[in-house]
Amino acid sequence: MHKVFLLKGKEKPVLHHHNWVYSGAIAKQDKGIEKGDLVQVCNSNGDFLAYGYYNEDSKIRVRLLEWNEQVEIDAAWWENKIRKAYELRKERVENENTNAYRLVFSEGDGLPGLIVDKYADYLSVQFLTAGTDVRKAMIVEILQKVIPVKGIYERSDTNARSQEGLQMVVGNLYGEKPPASLLIKENGLLFTTPIVEGQKSGYFLDQRENRKKVAAYTNGKKVLDCFSYTGGFSLHAKQAGASEVWSVDSSSIAIEALKNNYKNNDLAFNEEQVITSDVFQYLRNAQQNGQHWDVIILDPPKLAPNRQNLPKAERAYKDLNLQALLLMKAGDILATFSCSGSLSLEHFKQILAWAATDAGKELQFLEDLGHPIDHPVRAAFPESSYLKGVIARVI
Repeated sequence: MHKVFLLKGKEKPVLHHHNWVYSGAIAKQDKGIEKGDLVQVCNSNGDFLAYGYYNEDSKIRVRLLEWNEQVEIDAAWWENKIRKAYELRKERVENENTNAYRLVFSEGDGLPGLIVDKYADYLSVQFLTAGTDVRKAMIVEILQKVIPVKGIYERSDTNARSQEGLQMVVGNLYGEKPPASLLIKENGLLFTTPIVEGQKSGYFLDQRENRKKVAAYTNGKKVLDCFSYTGGFSLHAKQAGASEVWSVDSSSIAIEALKNNYKNNDLAFNEEQVITSDVFQYLRNAQQNGQHWDVIILDPPKLAPNRQNLPKAERAYKDLNLQALLLMKAGDILATFSCSGSLSLEHFKQILAWAATDAGKELQFLEDLGHPIDHPVRAAFPESSYLKGVIARVI
């Protein structure tokens, strides 16, 4: 097996079981290493540190998998990791009311670059690194063996692939192609999930538990769900007894899916309260029109894809929450989220405090929200923690 040697003093993150080795930490490497090859990572003296897969086209040169030199990284190793991930979800997530969840969460499950989402009887898979991409056939065979499903569909069409020097790929990998209007069950509600055409792998599974928590504040309330997508927060609020639910998203396709989801669950809705619009502009127009809601939910897409974009994203998060707070009064509830991994919860709360000050409001933080358990974060790899949210009250 080829070896990669670290510069002296650069071994500490590896010893702490962090998954990434950056190109700047490498002193030299053996010749002939191919993209995606398994390599040994050694310290400057040549002592073994870990196994990982290599990609010369990525700033993250090696993604680490195993720190025990005696362990062989073969198909059995991969099957064991996938089986353990599946067992956790079977025990803690899947039940008669929920059949959609993240089955493998990349580094969180010790499998860097592999995302597997289970939607009822189908899997949606993303191979985000060269190491997983070259092992695609093996991984698909293991998934067929471990998880009984009708089909496996690939959604390797994210920007992460380009950072690895890989082309975007979508298509059926095994069995039946998922139907265009696949129905999944989340907390007892039915949702149409466009695995083939939808955002991410088809649905935003990471907000499953947060939708229930926010819905607990909506009984008898007038609710505004911003960036509603296909209605996860909207339908949970309606089911929880909200008097009115207004849903806003810039995607007309998502809005149509939201309407269908209301129908799938026999929940009444007002066509005029399901709106295709830019959220930032909608909030400004609502101020001019003197509109008011008791609960406002803000779940925007990732505004800071990396640290370089963070200053711009901070301004956007502040403006978004400021516009919402200008519509609110004492006693109202704001549920607001960020899925930008480079923005910490503490910093996010500071931005909310700045927005509240500029809006002339006082905020009281009630609950901190984050990932559900099918998005676990390894202690050695905090970068897996990206979703943070706050339920706050205007006082």
